[in-house]
Amino acid sequence: MIKVNGIDIEADGTVFAGKSVADYLATTNYDCKRIAVELNEDIVPKAKYAETLLKDGDSVEVVSFVGGG
Repeated sequence: MIKVNGIDIEADGTVFAGKSVADYLATTNYDCKRIAVELNEDIVPKAKYAETLLKDGDSVEVVSFVGGG
């Protein structure tokens, strides 16, 4: 089971364990230029999304940056 922003994302039968952060993000509407990803309380550099594999029990936080003024 993988948690993203506190929600079990594999509850619908989609399994992300063994896949990369990039694989997960490809299934979302996040703008990868405007997000930061934290995996188990460590920031994942954008250059490492494709090689950072998710495993059972991981906790992912995706934070979107919003401009304004």
